[in-house]
Amino acid sequence: MKIAFTTLGCKLNYAETSTYERGLTAAGWEVVPWTERADVYLINTCAVTETAEKKSRNLIRRAHKTAPEARIAVTGCYAQLRREQIQAIEGVWRVFGADEKALIVPTVIGEGIALETHGHPRPCKGEGPAAESGGRGREATVSRAIPSPVTDITFGAYSSGEERTRSFLKVQDGCNNFCAYCTVPYARGRSRNIPICEAVRAAKEIATQGCKEIVLTGVNTGDFGRTNGESFLDLLKALNQVEGIERYRISSIEPNLITPEIIDWIASGTKFQRHFHIPLQSGSDTLLKRVGRRYDTTLFASRIDYIRQALEHPGQPRVFFGIDVIVGLPGETEELFQETYNFLKDRIRPAYIHVFPYSRRPGTRAAEWPDQVQDSVKTERVARLEALCAELHAEFVSAHKGLKETVLWESSVKGGLMGGYTGNYIRVEKPYDAASVNQLEDVVL
Repeated sequence: MKIAFTTLGCKLNYAETSTYERGLTAAGWEVVPWTERADVYLINTCAVTETAEKKSRNLIRRAHKTAPEARIAVTGCYAQLRREQIQAIEGVWRVFGADEKALIVPTVIGEGIALETHGHPRPCKGEGPAAESGGRGREATVSRAIPSPVTDITFGAYSSGEERTRSFLKVQDGCNNFCAYCTVPYARGRSRNIPICEAVRAAKEIATQGCKEIVLTGVNTGDFGRTNGESFLDLLKALNQVEGIERYRISSIEPNLITPEIIDWIASGTKFQRHFHIPLQSGSDTLLKRVGRRYDTTLFASRIDYIRQALEHPGQPRVFFGIDVIVGLPGETEELFQETYNFLKDRIRPAYIHVFPYSRRPGTRAAEWPDQVQDSVKTERVARLEALCAELHAEFVSAHKGLKETVLWESSVKGGLMGGYTGNYIRVEKPYDAASVNQLEDVVL
Protein backbone atom coordinates (compact mmCIF):
# COMPACT_ATOMS: atom_id res chain seq x y z
CA MET A 1 0.00 0.00 0.00
CA LYS A 2 1.20 3.51 -0.85
CA ILE A 3 0.62 6.71 1.10
CA ALA A 4 1.55 10.32 0.36
CA PHE A 5 1.78 13.12 2.92
CA THR A 6 1.67 16.89 2.70
CA THR A 7 1.74 19.43 5.50
CA LEU A 8 0.86 23.08 5.95
CA GLY A 9 1.44 25.35 8.90
CA CYS A 10 3.57 25.18 12.02
CA LYS A 11 6.37 22.92 13.20
CA LEU A 12 3.85 21.05 15.35
CA ASN A 13 2.09 19.88 12.21
CA TYR A 14 5.38 18.75 10.66
CA ALA A 15 6.30 16.83 13.82
CA GLU A 16 2.90 15.14 13.82
CA THR A 17 3.09 14.23 10.11
CA SER A 18 6.53 12.75 10.63
CA THR A 19 5.14 10.61 13.45
CA TYR A 20 2.29 9.31 11.26
CA GLU A 21 4.86 8.50 8.58
CA ARG A 22 7.03 6.50 10.98
CA GLY A 23 4.04 4.52 12.21
CA LEU A 24 2.81 3.62 8.74
CA THR A 25 6.28 2.82 7.44
CA ALA A 26 6.74 0.41 10.35
CA ALA A 27 3.45 -1.22 9.31
CA GLY A 28 4.81 -1.86 5.81
CA TRP A 29 3.35 1.11 3.92
CA GLU A 30 5.39 2.72 1.17
CA VAL A 31 5.67 6.51 1.38
CA VAL A 32 5.60 8.13 -2.07
CA PRO A 33 6.01 11.76 -3.16
CA TRP A 34 2.91 13.91 -2.91
CA THR A 35 2.70 14.33 -6.68
CA GLU A 36 2.53 10.57 -7.32
CA ARG A 37 -0.48 8.25 -7.26
CA ALA A 38 -1.15 6.67 -3.87
CA ASP A 39 -3.77 4.55 -2.16
CA VAL A 40 -4.16 7.11 0.65
CA TYR A 41 -3.31 10.80 0.85
CA LEU A 42 -2.95 12.42 4.26
CA ILE A 43 -3.19 16.20 4.37
CA ASN A 44 -2.20 17.98 7.59
CA THR A 45 -3.87 21.37 7.35
CA CYS A 46 -3.58 24.86 8.81
CA ALA A 47 -6.22 27.48 9.61
CA VAL A 48 -4.18 30.38 10.97
CA THR A 49 -5.25 32.57 8.03
CA GLU A 50 -7.88 32.55 5.31
CA THR A 51 -5.08 31.86 2.81
CA ALA A 52 -4.03 28.75 4.77
CA GLU A 53 -7.58 27.39 4.65
CA LYS A 54 -7.74 28.00 0.88
CA LYS A 55 -4.43 26.19 0.37
CA SER A 56 -5.75 23.27 2.41
CA ARG A 57 -8.85 22.96 0.20
CA ASN A 58 -6.75 23.17 -2.96
CA LEU A 59 -4.48 20.36 -1.76
CA ILE A 60 -7.49 18.11 -1.17
CA ARG A 61 -8.79 18.76 -4.68
CA ARG A 62 -5.34 18.24 -6.19
CA ALA A 63 -4.99 14.84 -4.51
CA HIS A 64 -8.41 13.76 -5.79
CA LYS A 65 -7.49 14.86 -9.30
CA THR A 66 -4.21 12.91 -9.16
CA ALA A 67 -5.88 9.68 -7.98
CA PRO A 68 -9.72 9.80 -8.04
CA GLU A 69 -10.01 6.33 -6.49
CA ALA A 70 -7.69 7.11 -3.54
CA ARG A 71 -8.73 7.67 0.06
CA ILE A 72 -8.07 11.25 1.23
CA ALA A 73 -7.64 11.77 4.97
CA VAL A 74 -7.52 15.29 6.41
CA THR A 75 -6.27 16.42 9.82
CA GLY A 76 -4.85 19.58 11.39
CA CYS A 77 -6.45 22.83 12.55
CA TYR A 78 -8.61 23.33 9.46
CA ALA A 79 -9.98 19.82 9.95
CA GLN A 80 -10.95 20.63 13.54
CA LEU A 81 -12.61 23.95 12.74
CA ARG A 82 -14.36 23.11 9.44
CA ARG A 83 -15.10 19.38 9.55
CA GLU A 84 -18.38 19.46 7.63
CA GLN A 85 -17.00 21.86 5.03
CA ILE A 86 -14.14 19.45 4.35
CA GLN A 87 -16.38 16.38 4.23
CA ALA A 88 -18.37 18.07 1.45
CA ILE A 89 -15.28 18.10 -0.82
CA GLU A 90 -15.27 15.26 -3.33
CA GLY A 91 -12.81 12.49 -2.54
CA VAL A 92 -12.55 13.06 1.21
CA TRP A 93 -12.67 9.75 3.05
CA ARG A 94 -11.98 10.69 6.67
CA VAL A 95 -11.53 13.85 8.74
CA PHE A 96 -9.52 13.57 11.96
CA GLY A 97 -10.10 16.31 14.53
CA ALA A 98 -7.64 17.41 17.19
CA ASP A 99 -8.65 14.68 19.62
CA GLU A 100 -8.57 11.94 16.97
CA LYS A 101 -4.93 12.21 15.87
CA ALA A 102 -3.90 9.08 17.75
CA LEU A 103 -6.42 7.17 15.59
CA ILE A 104 -4.84 8.11 12.28
CA VAL A 105 -2.22 5.38 11.99
CA PRO A 106 -4.42 2.46 13.14
CA THR A 107 -7.35 3.68 11.01
CA VAL A 108 -5.23 3.96 7.87
CA ILE A 109 -3.66 0.55 8.54
CA GLY A 110 -7.12 -0.96 8.91
CA GLU A 111 -8.30 0.65 5.70
CA GLY A 112 -5.22 -0.64 3.92
CA ILE A 113 -6.04 -4.19 4.95
CA ALA A 114 -9.57 -3.72 3.62
CA LEU A 115 -8.32 -2.28 0.34
CA GLU A 116 -5.89 -5.14 -0.18
CA THR A 117 -8.74 -7.58 0.40
CA HIS A 118 -11.58 -5.91 -1.44
CA GLY A 119 -10.00 -3.43 -3.83
CA HIS A 120 -10.86 0.26 -4.24
CA PRO A 121 -14.63 0.77 -4.37
CA ARG A 122 -15.47 4.48 -4.58
CA PRO A 123 -17.09 5.57 -1.30
CA CYS A 124 -20.33 7.52 -1.43
CA LYS A 125 -20.25 11.01 0.06
CA GLY A 126 -20.72 10.90 3.83
CA GLU A 127 -20.13 7.14 3.94
CA GLY A 128 -17.60 5.25 6.01
CA PRO A 129 -15.46 5.91 9.07
CA ALA A 130 -15.94 9.69 9.00
CA ALA A 131 -19.56 9.18 9.93
CA GLU A 132 -18.81 6.44 12.44
CA SER A 133 -16.46 8.29 14.78
CA GLY A 134 -18.09 11.58 15.57
CA GLY A 135 -17.72 12.66 11.95
CA ARG A 136 -20.70 14.38 10.42
CA GLY A 137 -22.66 16.76 12.55
CA ARG A 138 -19.67 17.42 14.85
CA GLU A 139 -18.18 20.47 13.23
CA ALA A 140 -16.26 22.42 15.84
CA THR A 141 -17.00 25.88 14.46
CA VAL A 142 -15.57 29.08 15.88
CA SER A 143 -18.76 31.00 15.37
CA ARG A 144 -18.90 31.53 19.12
CA ALA A 145 -16.25 32.18 21.74
CA ILE A 146 -16.65 29.00 23.81
CA PRO A 147 -14.11 26.47 25.08
CA SER A 148 -13.01 24.05 22.38
CA PRO A 149 -14.63 20.60 22.34
CA VAL A 150 -11.16 19.07 22.07
CA THR A 151 -10.46 16.67 24.93
CA ASP A 152 -7.36 16.55 27.13
CA ILE A 153 -5.80 13.83 24.98
CA THR A 154 -2.19 14.75 24.21
CA PHE A 155 -0.69 13.37 21.02
CA GLY A 156 3.09 13.25 21.39
CA ALA A 157 5.15 13.64 18.23
CA TYR A 158 8.55 14.48 16.82
CA SER A 159 9.98 15.04 13.38
CA SER A 160 12.54 12.57 12.11
CA GLY A 161 15.19 15.19 11.59
CA GLU A 162 15.68 18.13 9.24
CA GLU A 163 18.84 17.57 7.22
CA ARG A 164 19.46 14.61 9.58
CA THR A 165 20.70 17.08 12.21
CA ARG A 166 17.65 18.65 13.87
CA SER A 167 14.38 17.24 15.21
CA PHE A 168 11.28 19.08 16.42
CA LEU A 169 9.87 17.52 19.59
CA LYS A 170 6.29 18.36 20.51
CA VAL A 171 5.98 18.55 24.30
CA GLN A 172 2.82 20.65 24.67
CA ASP A 173 -0.40 21.37 22.80
CA GLY A 174 -3.33 23.76 23.09
CA CYS A 175 -3.75 27.14 24.77
CA ASN A 176 -5.90 28.66 27.51
CA ASN A 177 -5.33 32.31 26.61
CA PHE A 178 -8.16 32.90 24.10
CA CYS A 179 -6.60 36.06 22.65
CA ALA A 180 -9.18 38.11 20.74
CA TYR A 181 -7.68 37.44 17.28
CA CYS A 182 -6.78 33.76 17.62
CA THR A 183 -8.52 30.47 16.76
CA VAL A 184 -5.86 28.22 18.28
CA PRO A 185 -7.76 27.34 21.50
CA TYR A 186 -10.66 26.21 19.32
CA ALA A 187 -8.52 24.34 16.80
CA ARG A 188 -6.11 22.67 19.24
CA GLY A 189 -7.97 22.76 22.54
CA ARG A 190 -6.92 23.61 26.07
CA SER A 191 -3.31 23.59 27.23
CA ARG A 192 -2.00 20.09 27.95
CA ASN A 193 1.30 18.23 27.74
CA ILE A 194 2.99 14.89 27.57
CA PRO A 195 4.75 13.80 30.81
CA ILE A 196 8.46 14.48 31.22
CA CYS A 197 9.24 10.75 31.06
CA GLU A 198 7.64 10.52 27.60
CA ALA A 199 9.54 13.58 26.37
CA VAL A 200 12.81 12.04 27.60
CA ARG A 201 11.95 8.73 25.91
CA ALA A 202 11.31 10.56 22.62
CA ALA A 203 14.57 12.51 22.95
CA LYS A 204 16.46 9.25 23.42
CA GLU A 205 14.82 7.83 20.29
CA ILE A 206 15.85 10.96 18.38
CA ALA A 207 19.41 10.55 19.63
CA THR A 208 19.53 6.95 18.34
CA GLN A 209 18.64 8.29 14.87
CA GLY A 210 21.76 10.44 14.92
CA CYS A 211 20.18 13.88 15.39
CA LYS A 212 22.37 16.22 17.43
CA GLU A 213 19.83 18.99 18.03
CA ILE A 214 16.24 19.12 19.32
CA VAL A 215 13.85 22.05 19.07
CA LEU A 216 11.11 21.95 21.70
CA THR A 217 7.75 22.86 20.21
CA GLY A 218 4.24 23.50 21.43
CA VAL A 219 1.35 25.88 20.93
CA ASN A 220 2.22 27.55 24.24
CA THR A 221 5.42 25.72 25.10
CA GLY A 222 6.21 27.52 28.33
CA ASP A 223 2.82 26.51 29.74
CA PHE A 224 4.11 22.93 30.01
CA GLY A 225 2.81 21.22 33.15
CA ARG A 226 -0.91 21.93 32.94
CA THR A 227 -1.74 18.24 32.57
CA ASN A 228 0.16 16.78 35.50
CA GLY A 229 1.70 19.60 37.52
CA GLU A 230 5.24 19.07 36.25
CA SER A 231 7.24 22.21 35.50
CA PHE A 232 8.81 23.48 32.29
CA LEU A 233 12.12 23.93 34.08
CA ASP A 234 12.08 20.32 35.27
CA LEU A 235 11.45 19.27 31.67
CA LEU A 236 14.48 21.26 30.48
CA LYS A 237 16.66 19.76 33.20
CA ALA A 238 15.59 16.20 32.35
CA LEU A 239 16.17 16.65 28.61
CA ASN A 240 19.56 18.21 29.27
CA GLN A 241 20.72 14.83 30.62
CA VAL A 242 19.91 12.85 27.46
CA GLU A 243 23.12 11.49 25.96
CA GLY A 244 23.71 12.06 22.26
CA ILE A 245 21.74 15.31 22.03
CA GLU A 246 24.24 18.15 21.93
CA ARG A 247 22.00 21.19 21.54
CA TYR A 248 18.45 22.29 22.41
CA ARG A 249 16.37 25.24 21.31
CA ILE A 250 13.00 26.48 22.56
CA SER A 251 10.89 27.18 19.48
CA SER A 252 8.54 29.76 21.01
CA ILE A 253 7.82 30.89 24.54
CA GLU A 254 5.59 33.65 25.91
CA PRO A 255 7.53 36.48 27.63
CA ASN A 256 5.61 36.02 30.89
CA LEU A 257 6.50 32.30 30.98
CA ILE A 258 10.26 32.52 30.45
CA THR A 259 11.02 33.18 34.08
CA PRO A 260 14.25 34.42 35.67
CA GLU A 261 14.64 30.96 37.23
CA ILE A 262 14.62 29.34 33.76
CA ILE A 263 17.01 31.94 32.36
CA ASP A 264 19.44 31.56 35.28
CA TRP A 265 19.50 27.78 34.83
CA ILE A 266 20.15 28.03 31.07
CA ALA A 267 22.96 30.52 31.76
CA SER A 268 24.58 28.14 34.29
CA GLY A 269 26.04 26.03 31.47
CA THR A 270 23.58 23.81 29.65
CA LYS A 271 22.86 22.46 26.17
CA PHE A 272 20.24 25.18 25.58
CA GLN A 273 21.41 27.73 23.04
CA ARG A 274 21.50 31.53 22.96
CA HIS A 275 18.40 31.57 20.75
CA PHE A 276 14.91 32.57 21.82
CA HIS A 277 11.70 32.94 19.81
CA ILE A 278 9.39 35.22 21.81
CA PRO A 279 6.03 36.52 20.54
CA LEU A 280 5.37 40.23 21.04
CA GLN A 281 2.44 40.70 18.59
CA SER A 282 2.31 44.45 19.26
CA GLY A 283 4.57 47.05 20.82
CA SER A 284 1.54 49.08 21.82
CA ASP A 285 0.21 48.54 25.35
CA THR A 286 -3.17 49.76 24.13
CA LEU A 287 -3.42 46.91 21.62
CA LEU A 288 -1.86 44.29 23.90
CA LYS A 289 -4.52 44.97 26.52
CA ARG A 290 -7.34 45.07 23.99
CA VAL A 291 -6.58 41.68 22.45
CA GLY A 292 -5.95 40.02 25.82
CA ARG A 293 -2.20 39.42 25.86
CA ARG A 294 -0.89 38.57 29.34
CA TYR A 295 1.96 41.06 29.49
CA ASP A 296 2.78 44.64 28.59
CA THR A 297 5.81 46.19 26.91
CA THR A 298 7.47 46.87 30.27
CA LEU A 299 7.44 43.18 31.20
CA PHE A 300 8.51 42.18 27.68
CA ALA A 301 11.49 44.53 27.70
CA SER A 302 12.49 43.47 31.21
CA ARG A 303 12.65 39.79 30.17
CA ILE A 304 14.78 40.63 27.13
CA ASP A 305 17.11 42.65 29.36
CA TYR A 306 17.35 39.82 31.90
CA ILE A 307 18.25 37.27 29.23
CA ARG A 308 20.92 39.54 27.78
CA GLN A 309 22.43 40.25 31.18
CA ALA A 310 22.54 36.53 32.02
CA LEU A 311 23.81 35.19 28.69
CA GLU A 312 25.78 37.96 26.98
CA HIS A 313 29.36 38.74 27.94
CA PRO A 314 32.07 40.89 26.28
CA GLY A 315 33.82 39.11 23.43
CA GLN A 316 31.20 36.32 23.29
CA PRO A 317 28.28 35.69 20.91
CA ARG A 318 25.08 37.65 21.50
CA VAL A 319 21.61 36.19 22.03
CA PHE A 320 19.46 35.72 18.93
CA PHE A 321 15.93 37.01 19.54
CA GLY A 322 13.25 36.21 16.98
CA ILE A 323 10.15 38.29 17.67
CA ASP A 324 6.61 37.68 16.33
CA VAL A 325 4.61 40.78 15.39
CA ILE A 326 1.08 41.04 14.00
CA VAL A 327 0.53 44.09 11.83
CA GLY A 328 -2.88 45.64 11.35
CA LEU A 329 -4.75 44.39 14.41
CA PRO A 330 -8.19 46.03 14.61
CA GLY A 331 -7.81 49.53 15.97
CA GLU A 332 -4.13 49.83 15.02
CA THR A 333 -3.84 53.49 14.06
CA GLU A 334 -0.68 54.90 12.50
CA GLU A 335 0.28 56.21 15.94
CA LEU A 336 -0.11 52.77 17.56
CA PHE A 337 1.82 51.09 14.75
CA GLN A 338 4.61 53.61 15.25
CA GLU A 339 4.72 52.60 18.92
CA THR A 340 5.45 49.03 17.80
CA TYR A 341 8.05 50.17 15.27
CA ASN A 342 9.86 52.38 17.77
CA PHE A 343 9.72 49.74 20.52
CA LEU A 344 11.44 47.23 18.25
CA LYS A 345 13.97 49.65 16.79
CA ASP A 346 14.91 51.68 19.84
CA ARG A 347 14.26 49.37 22.79
CA ILE A 348 14.45 45.68 21.80
CA ARG A 349 16.57 45.55 18.63
CA PRO A 350 16.01 41.82 17.98
CA ALA A 351 17.99 39.75 15.48
CA TYR A 352 14.86 38.94 13.49
CA ILE A 353 11.22 40.02 13.27
CA HIS A 354 8.58 37.53 12.10
CA VAL A 355 5.98 39.85 10.60
CA PHE A 356 2.40 38.69 9.98
CA PRO A 357 -0.51 40.77 8.63
CA TYR A 358 -3.60 40.33 10.78
CA SER A 359 -6.05 37.84 9.28
CA ARG A 360 -9.69 38.20 10.28
CA ARG A 361 -10.78 34.81 11.61
CA PRO A 362 -14.53 34.06 11.79
CA GLY A 363 -15.83 33.59 15.32
CA THR A 364 -13.04 35.40 17.13
CA ARG A 365 -13.86 38.56 19.09
CA ALA A 366 -11.56 40.71 17.00
CA ALA A 367 -13.33 39.71 13.80
CA GLU A 368 -16.46 41.50 15.03
CA TRP A 369 -14.76 44.77 15.91
CA PRO A 370 -15.70 47.64 13.59
CA ASP A 371 -12.27 49.31 13.35
CA GLN A 372 -10.65 46.85 10.91
CA VAL A 373 -7.48 48.02 9.14
CA GLN A 374 -7.46 48.16 5.34
CA ASP A 375 -5.39 45.51 3.57
CA SER A 376 -3.38 48.16 1.71
CA VAL A 377 -2.38 49.72 5.03
CA LYS A 378 -1.37 46.33 6.42
CA THR A 379 0.78 45.67 3.35
CA GLU A 380 2.58 48.99 3.73
CA ARG A 381 3.23 48.44 7.42
CA VAL A 382 4.47 44.89 6.85
CA ALA A 383 6.99 46.28 4.34
CA ARG A 384 8.24 48.83 6.86
CA LEU A 385 8.80 46.20 9.54
CA GLU A 386 10.46 43.82 7.07
CA ALA A 387 12.88 46.59 6.12
CA LEU A 388 13.63 47.12 9.81
CA CYS A 389 14.14 43.37 10.19
CA ALA A 390 16.69 43.33 7.37
CA GLU A 391 18.57 46.21 9.02
CA LEU A 392 18.59 44.59 12.46
CA HIS A 393 19.55 41.14 11.19
CA ALA A 394 22.47 42.53 9.19
CA GLU A 395 23.63 44.39 12.28
CA PHE A 396 23.38 41.24 14.41
CA VAL A 397 25.42 39.14 11.97
CA SER A 398 28.04 41.88 11.49
CA ALA A 399 28.56 42.16 15.25
CA HIS A 400 29.88 38.57 15.28
CA LYS A 401 32.68 38.96 12.75
CA GLY A 402 35.88 37.60 14.22
CA LEU A 403 34.13 35.73 17.05
CA LYS A 404 34.36 31.97 17.54
CA GLU A 405 31.10 29.99 17.41
CA THR A 406 30.10 26.35 17.04
CA VAL A 407 28.29 25.26 13.86
CA LEU A 408 26.22 22.12 13.31
CA TRP A 409 26.71 21.27 9.63
CA GLU A 410 23.80 20.04 7.50
CA SER A 411 23.82 17.68 4.54
CA SER A 412 22.33 19.85 1.79
CA VAL A 413 24.56 21.17 -0.95
CA LYS A 414 23.96 24.35 -2.96
CA GLY A 415 26.54 25.50 -5.45
CA GLY A 416 29.14 23.24 -3.89
CA LEU A 417 28.56 24.70 -0.42
CA MET A 418 27.14 23.16 2.74
CA GLY A 419 25.45 25.16 5.47
CA GLY A 420 24.75 25.06 9.15
CA TYR A 421 23.74 27.20 12.10
CA THR A 422 25.69 28.55 15.03
CA GLY A 423 24.31 28.16 18.52
CA ASN A 424 22.79 31.63 18.22
CA TYR A 425 21.28 30.85 14.82
CA ILE A 426 23.61 32.56 12.36
CA ARG A 427 23.68 30.77 9.01
CA VAL A 428 27.21 29.77 7.96
CA GLU A 429 28.47 28.12 4.75
CA LYS A 430 31.65 26.37 3.66
CA PRO A 431 32.77 24.11 0.77
CA TYR A 432 30.99 20.76 1.00
CA ASP A 433 32.78 18.12 3.05
CA ALA A 434 30.98 14.81 3.54
CA ALA A 435 32.88 14.17 6.77
CA SER A 436 31.42 17.33 8.30
CA VAL A 437 27.76 16.37 7.87
CA ASN A 438 25.96 16.32 11.24
CA GLN A 439 29.15 17.32 13.02
CA LEU A 440 29.75 20.24 15.39
CA GLU A 441 32.69 22.41 14.47
CA ASP A 442 34.18 25.56 16.04
CA VAL A 443 34.61 28.29 13.44
CA VAL A 444 35.62 31.93 13.37
CA LEU A 445 32.84 34.00 11.84
